[in-house]
Amino acid sequence: KSPHPDIFRVSNDETEGCINVGTTGWHIDGTFQEMPFKYQTMHFHSVCEGGETWFVPLKEFYELQDEKTRMHWDRLWMVTGRGALAHPLVWKHPSRGDTSLMFHCGPPFCVAWAVDDGKGNVNSMLRPREIQKQLTERLDEAIDKIGIKMNWEQGDFAINDNLGNCHYAPPGTQSRRQKAGLRILHRTTVAGEVVPTKADGRASFFVE
Repeated sequence: KSPHPDIFRVSNDETEGCINVGTTGWHIDGTFQEMPFKYQTMHFHSVCEGGETWFVPLKEFYELQDEKTRMHWDRLWMVTGRGALAHPLVWKHPSRGDTSLMFHCGPPFCVAWAVDDGKGNVNSMLRPREIQKQLTERLDEAIDKIGIKMNWEQGDFAINDNLGNCHYAPPGTQSRRQKAGLRILHRTTVAGEVVPTKADGRASFFVE
């Protein structure tokens, strides 16, 4: 029922659109691509009770962490589920120049975390859940400190900096239509223009 092939129609009713979108965990859209999406737009044609979207700004989230955590995260690379593409967890936002993060906490979207030796060489691998769990727990704590639980109204339109904010669709977005009302979101994405690159110049790569 999407009005255009480039518009992704999301719903809590499978007869109206795609269901369970964004519910697997905190994430950045397009991590499966070498150049993840730059922006996303969200237009709510209909909203349901409890159908919030949660956002956390990544610069501020990174700054909340202690030095030990920051040093650990700086050595991690998310190996995606497609073609063994590895993105740096900690990297430099392409337009602002400050620190941002690149990850997906949904089980299908990350197969491992590569750990480097600080010189560009991968010397070990971690199971995906180990870091995803840590990120999820800390983001769940951070949402009420620095984030926003966006309670949408019908007709709302938003443009999100996909590379600067992570987001999550909590369970309420999939509440039964008969109980909570119909949720219809039309989402588009703006193609990425840069390969995620760390402050020292190291960029995303394919794990051999």
